[in-house]
Amino acid sequence: MNLLNGIEINLFLIVLYYLFIIGVCIKIILDTPTQSKALGYLFLVTFFPIGGVFIYFTLGVNYRKAKLYRKKLNIDAKGFKNLRDRVQIFTDRLLSKYELELANFYPLAVIISKEQNITTDNNSVQLLVNGNEKFKALLADLKKAKRHIHIQYYIYEDDNIGNEIATILIDKVKSGVEVRFMYDDFGSMGIKNLIKKLQVGGVEVAPFYKIIHPFFANRMNYRNHRKIVIIDGVVGYTGGINVSDKYINTANSELFWRDTHLKIEGAAVMNLQQTFLADWNFCAEQDLGYTEELFPFGRENENYYGNTLVQVSASGPDSEYPTIMYSMIQAIATARTQILITTPYFIPEKSFMDALKIARLSGVEVHIMVPGISDSRIVNAVSNSQYQELLDIGIRIYKYSKGFIHAKTMVCDGLVSFIGTANLDNRSFELNFEVNTVVYQQELANQLIETFKMDIENADEIICSEWKNRPKYQIFMEQILRLFSAVM
Repeated sequence: MNLLNGIEINLFLIVLYYLFIIGVCIKIILDTPTQSKALGYLFLVTFFPIGGVFIYFTLGVNYRKAKLYRKKLNIDAKGFKNLRDRVQIFTDRLLSKYELELANFYPLAVIISKEQNITTDNNSVQLLVNGNEKFKALLADLKKAKRHIHIQYYIYEDDNIGNEIATILIDKVKSGVEVRFMYDDFGSMGIKNLIKKLQVGGVEVAPFYKIIHPFFANRMNYRNHRKIVIIDGVVGYTGGINVSDKYINTANSELFWRDTHLKIEGAAVMNLQQTFLADWNFCAEQDLGYTEELFPFGRENENYYGNTLVQVSASGPDSEYPTIMYSMIQAIATARTQILITTPYFIPEKSFMDALKIARLSGVEVHIMVPGISDSRIVNAVSNSQYQELLDIGIRIYKYSKGFIHAKTMVCDGLVSFIGTANLDNRSFELNFEVNTVVYQQELANQLIETFKMDIENADEIICSEWKNRPKYQIFMEQILRLFSAVM
């Protein structure tokens, strides 16, 4: 009798287990909007049930409409309604003004403006190549701050440059400048002592989405990957460079770090300010909204700072749709002559891959720069699996060999430039909070083109015939890993 009861219990548990797995599979099918991601998670849950279920609920559940982010959206809408109402008419008028000049790129400007991003032409921009240029300019501008400094980074390290910036921030507080410092609690987990130093010095500090239980925290997957600095509401920095000594290349550097950043002066900084404050209100539980002090632009249509048209595209789990991915695909679809892409991680969605292939088959030159030296073997292998189909149709791919290339840029037709924080992968397009700056200016585009040419001198081009003849076992392993690309 006891034996029979034991068999019945085991049978009940087995049935319960399979019903649970079936339930998870149904949830994946119903809740995962992208077919490739759904298939990837179904594969994981079916063949690796325990690990697959854990990975899905940790990484795969769509929190775009979850309570947490609905709260953030409500905070954002309340704090910046006056700002958006004020500039929306101006944005519409400005887009109409530039419609002929932008020509085929006009739809790109429109799609970015759909998320109520402010479009401005009262700007000047400066390209900053590598940490050496970025930190020299940034340190000088931080010392000039008169009213406020807002600083936000995914990675901020307790090293020489991190402490040098921290010292300036504390000194500025002493002189009456308001300083707000936000960091990602996962990317900057090693700065507890530095945080105490800042707080003692009067700096307001807030972690983004604090991690309480790392192993079980699905929030680990939704990180703030933005790098933003705003000084007095009129000077802004954004791009790929975090705060770390490794970004500063010296004779003693173990690895040359190639990256790109952008300095903006002018009205476009309002967008960076809005993005920062929306994140800050969410993390610090404050209610900072539109004020003349934080947004000092009473005459948005006067070109006091310059005449460069700039849009800031921010997206994340709180976005209505993946603005950054859509805008990049739109730019690729719009290009007529040349597309230059630099990215440290190349695992794009199928729609992005299709856009690249359609552009090339339409006669557009497409060049892609990726790392030869990668910080992840798995990511590198998955990226390798993507290249053959692009090489076969004439897209040229280069592997940077001087060091690690971490820049995230795209240039289309020598006119439109993307510089930002977003990699070409699902994590940046769907999971992380990211920000890209889109600049419509030939001068900046030409600078990025020249930088790309210099990078080619330190890169090895992938030759289609040689790539095709790689060892079969290597190709097989890369294709196996590619099955999981949608969930990376």
